[in-house]
Amino acid sequence: MPKILLVEDNQMNRDMLSRRLNRIGFDVCTAVDGPSGVDAASREAPDVILMDIALGEMDGWEATRRIKSNPETRQIPIIALTAHALQSDREKSIQVGCADFDTKPVALPRLLGKIEDCLMQSSSAA
Repeated sequence: MPKILLVEDNQMNRDMLSRRLNRIGFDVCTAVDGPSGVDAASREAPDVILMDIALGEMDGWEATRRIKSNPETRQIPIIALTAHALQSDREKSIQVGCADFDTKPVALPRLLGKIEDCLMQSSSAA
């Protein structure tokens, strides 16, 4: 069962998405902010990270930079999640190392397709 790390500061969003992913069969662990997301990436060794961008003190872009700079976690695909659908947000997400980008509110079928793509790409790279 693939493990997903969900880094999301909004409790309602975190609970809703983690429950939905659990029902589908993913093992979901969560983090509430950028620093705990960076720590959880090392500790949990997830297969995919779903990274909220608007996290406060350390945003999702900085957390992604830190995850990607660590040799132990750099290979983990990260999907940026944000309520802002601006092209500049998409470009910055890819620039800092995200494998993909999705907007909130989350459309679960679309997000699942992106998760599956990341899982396939990382398994073929291994």
